[in-house]
Amino acid sequence: MNLDYIRENTERIQKRIREAELKAGRPEGSVQMIAAVKYAQPEELTALCLETGVKDLGENRVQQLLAHYEALEHPERLRWHFIGSLQTNKVKYIIDKVCMIHSLDSLKLAAEIEKQAGKHGIVMDVLVEINSGEEESKGGLYPSEVTEFCESLGQYPHLNHRGFMTMAPKCTEKSDYLKYFQQTYQQVLDIWTKKLHNIGRPILSMGMSESFEEAIACGSDMVRVGRALFVKESEGSQK
Repeated sequence: MNLDYIRENTERIQKRIREAELKAGRPEGSVQMIAAVKYAQPEELTALCLETGVKDLGENRVQQLLAHYEALEHPERLRWHFIGSLQTNKVKYIIDKVCMIHSLDSLKLAAEIEKQAGKHGIVMDVLVEINSGEEESKGGLYPSEVTEFCESLGQYPHLNHRGFMTMAPKCTEKSDYLKYFQQTYQQVLDIWTKKLHNIGRPILSMGMSESFEEAIACGSDMVRVGRALFVKESEGSQK
C-alpha cells in the first residue's frame, strides 16, 4: 500500500504552519502540531509516526486511543493528547498514557482526574475547554463561566492547569474564525494575568485542519490537524 501521501501531506501542513508563524511575526517552531488521528487507519498511523517524525498524537475517543496505543510499537515514546469529550468513568483508562487532557470542562471531571492521577502519583497537565461559540451541541464552558471555574482548580494538587482549548464553530469563510480565536485569546490572557496571577502566558490550543492558520495569527500555541494529514487527494489537503 502506497502511503506516500502521509509524508507529503505532513510536509505540506508543516510548511503552512511555518509560513503562518512567519506571517504572524512569531518564531519558527513556536506552534506545535497535534496530529488528530481520529481518521487514521493503523497503517497510516504507523507511517505518520515512523516516516514523518510526528510525536504528538491527539485522540478524541478513549476506546480509539487504547486501540491505537496497543497497535503501535513503543507507544510510550509518543506524546498522546486527549482532545475529545471525556467521560469521568473512562479517565482511569488513559490517565497513565496521555501527557495532556485538552478538554477539561467540569469540576466533576476535574475531581476524577485528580483521583486517578493521585493513584498513579502523577500530575496531569490540563487545558480548560472554552465553548467560544456557545453551541449547545458542543462541550466546553461558556466564556462567562471560565473565570470562576479556573479559580476552583486550585483545590486539585494533581492537576496542572496549563492553559485553554477552544473549538470554534464551523465557519463558511476562513476569516470568520478570527472573531472566535481573537475573543478567546483576549479572554484567557485576562484571566491568566489578572485573576490567576500566573507568570508567563497560558498555552492556547486553537485551530484545526480548516482553521489553523487563522488560529496561529491569533496566538495559538497548538493546532489540532487531522483530516488534512490523511486525505489521499492532494487537492483535499489544501482545504
